[in-house]
Amino acid sequence: MEWLSFLKQYIQGPRWIGAIAPSSKYLAAKMVKDIAFDRASCIVEYGPGTGVFTEMLLANMQPGTVLILIENNARFCQLLRKKYNHLPNVHIIHDSAVHVDLHIRQYGLNKVDYIVSGLPFASLPAEVSLDILTKSRQHLKQDGKFITFQYTLLKRSLLKQFFGDVSMTRVYRNLPPAYVFSCGI
Repeated sequence: MEWLSFLKQYIQGPRWIGAIAPSSKYLAAKMVKDIAFDRASCIVEYGPGTGVFTEMLLANMQPGTVLILIENNARFCQLLRKKYNHLPNVHIIHDSAVHVDLHIRQYGLNKVDYIVSGLPFASLPAEVSLDILTKSRQHLKQDGKFITFQYTLLKRSLLKQFFGDVSMTRVYRNLPPAYVFSCGI
């Protein structure tokens, strides 16, 4: 059911969805591998879609950790609310990640430990990507990480403009195969 919903959303807006299918559990495992869940007080997820990464985050988070999900797609946001609205410390926001600064402050925060991004930077307008990455860098704690995946290496140099430490892992068990970038300040 979620797969069909995802495909429908992709057909309606391929530039904003970026893939024909939800991410695999293998990609999700690589996306959360560098998160120190025992000390994370706040995690932000951009573009959670149907919640594949969200599930992995929730399975590993400590009870007091705040999770802010920012989803621009109305259908996906509705799905996320249905699945997670009942959970404490999980905030589901229907908005663009461009406004991450507003939402972080809305919950009385200044900095976050981790940002996990499912955004398709390769297909987003350049000014949107730059705005999101600038605000992400500003709101990450000094020892925090920005973790994203992309289907090509085209945006690796862009990530290196914002983050001093960028490591990469290839995940073949995903449709299509993807690169995970773990970026530290």
